[in-house]
Amino acid sequence: MNGPEIHISFAPGLRLFVAAERRAGRTRVTTDGVSSLGHVVESLGVPLTEAGRLLVDGRPVDTSHVPAAGETVEVEDVTRPQTVPGAPLRFLLDVHLGTLARRLRLLGVDAAYESEDIGDPALATRSARERRVMLSRDRGLLRRRELWAGAYVYSDRPDEQLRDVLERFTPPLAPWTRCTACNGELTEADKDAVRERLEQGTEKTYDVFAQCGECGRVYWRGAHHSRLEAIVSEAVREFGGATAL
Repeated sequence: MNGPEIHISFAPGLRLFVAAERRAGRTRVTTDGVSSLGHVVESLGVPLTEAGRLLVDGRPVDTSHVPAAGETVEVEDVTRPQTVPGAPLRFLLDVHLGTLARRLRLLGVDAAYESEDIGDPALATRSARERRVMLSRDRGLLRRRELWAGAYVYSDRPDEQLRDVLERFTPPLAPWTRCTACNGELTEADKDAVRERLEQGTEKTYDVFAQCGECGRVYWRGAHHSRLEAIVSEAVREFGGATAL
């Protein structure tokens, strides 16, 4: 590439996206003289979903800014908590984030999830159509222009993934109000109304039930409740919300 040379540096949180030689601080980049700064940043490995303010010689610029020779560019982290204007805060998760999707739903967060790999174009289109924040560890997916909004999930461990999303977006929490299987809303259910869906042992042991209005799945505080309660309690303690069904 033969064009204007700029100097660029990335915030520490973004350095995992760039080549090793660009992680220590400011480095030189030769641009083509016509591409936007947003394009340059992404070409160096950073999805724009993860870039905060872009500063050129200390002043904020838009991603459409075309860098000129000699400019010094700083790419900051996304400000947290991050606001996503224009739609209610809700999420779409790709096929690799099923556990995170179930935990978000457990906390009452609207989290759509594709259990099959439908491909990046279809995911990006759904994100735009339903105005959902795309959560993914796929950097290529997060670079797609069709996305409504997106966020990289930095960890491969569900506990850390959940904390990262809650800290970044601070969604309202309403535990025990969503179906962990389909994301539908739960309502209290009379035992007689769901009796035919219960196994004999469950029918004899439990009296309090909830049912999904979308898929009909029935919930009760069974053997796994203590483990789920621990997840809910920790999230509520750190990020707020109500714990009642």
